[in-house]
Parts: sequence; structure tokens; C-alpha cells
Amino acid sequence: MGRKLAAGNWKMNGTSADLAEVKALSAAHPAPSVDILLCPPATLLARMSDLAAGGALVTGGQDCHAEAAGAHTGDISAGMLRDAGATHVILGHSERRTDHGETDTDVCAKTAAALAAGLIAVVCVGETEAQRDAGETLDVIGTQLAGSIPDGCTGATLVVAYEPVWAIGTGKVPTLEQIAEVHDFMRARLAARFGDTAADMRLLYGGSVKPGNAPEIFATSNVDGALVGGASLKAADFSGIIAALEAA
Repeated sequence: MGRKLAAGNWKMNGTSADLAEVKALSAAHPAPSVDILLCPPATLLARMSDLAAGGALVTGGQDCHAEAAGAHTGDISAGMLRDAGATHVILGHSERRTDHGETDTDVCAKTAAALAAGLIAVVCVGETEAQRDAGETLDVIGTQLAGSIPDGCTGATLVVAYEPVWAIGTGKVPTLEQIAEVHDFMRARLAARFGDTAADMRLLYGGSVKPGNAPEIFATSNVDGALVGGASLKAADFSGIIAALEAA
């Protein structure tokens, strides 16, 4: 396993003034022992990438189109993200799956496009509260892993983020046993499909991660980092999570 990963998803938040948080974060972690990724809205990506250049922090997009170019008004291709300075892209986030009706097949096509453009794909999976209550969690995760991830992925090109839909922005967090169960299951499924390289695929937990609960989450089996939403918007909050990951 390579370096652990602290990833921040700004979602639809942030304007020019918020780039000061990036400077503060970079200053607080000049030589981190983990990888730090921030995924701002597309309007800030190039400027954030320029700010971060030469430092430890890298940037990513929050989505990309499956096509390399074309008549797709309002969409952004993986190559455009790369051109703006991104090294990663988040794909299949539950908000995309819900708000935009994205299917596993859609996510798989986007992931293939991201890999073709030289980006590292951060593919999100997770169950709803109803699915969790019905005892379907592992079936749902298994189906999403199989359908959302293309062939040929390696530990260098794929990150998988487990985000239970019911824990995102709600303050609810699964038990450590529930997190471990899903992460162990994901590692086994990926190993069965991709072989030895699956050991190097970083598995992130996401869903109401905060500096206060990060240490115990990071001590959990097969958790290699976090995909953080709201707590990544302020350097002071995200820094605490990064420090917890470094200490794990």
C-alpha cells in the first residue's frame, strides 16, 4: 500500500475568496506523509491548481463526461480537467447518481474516460438507509463495484470511496464494525477481480468525517483515508483530519 489519501470534495461551494483556505492548508502541511487532494468546483480548478503547484497538495474534478469532446453544453471532459491541472476526478458520487440519474454503466464509462486522459479515478459507492435497513448493503456495494469500475484498473489509477448515502452531511456515522465490514468486503471483491494490484487500491471512507471521529475511523481495517465533504472547506477543519491520517 502506498501513501494514504485525504481527499476533500468542495461540492457546489467556493468562490475566489475561498482560495485563501488552500494557501492556509498548504502552509500547514508543507511536507505531509499522506497525499492531500482537493476537488473544487470547475470554476476554481485552474486557479487552485496554479496555487498548489510545486507543493504537496493536488487537485481534482468532481465529475467528467464520458466523451473526450463534442456537443455537450455545460459538460466538462476528463482531458479538460487534466488541462486545468487536475490529477484526479471524483466519479459516481451519490449526489450525481441521485440528482442526475447516473447509473453504474454511466459511471463506468466516465471512469474509462478519466483513465484514458491520465487521471486517477475516485469512484464512489454506497447504500441508502432503506437498503441498509433491509440488509442489502453488501449486495448493493458489490453490484456498484462490478458495474461502475472498468477492466484494467490498478492501484495507481483507481481509488474507491465508500460513502453510505445516509451518512453524508447528516452527522450520522456507521459503527466502526459496519465500516470495517464494507471495507473488508470491497478489498476482497477487488482482489478477486484485479488480483495483487487490489492491495494497492486505496479505499476511502466518506460520510460525516470530522477531526473528532477521524482517528478511530482511520484505525479501522482497510480504511486508507477519507473523502471529506463539508469539513474540507476550511483549512482548520481539514487539517485536523489530515493530522489524524498521518498519525494512523
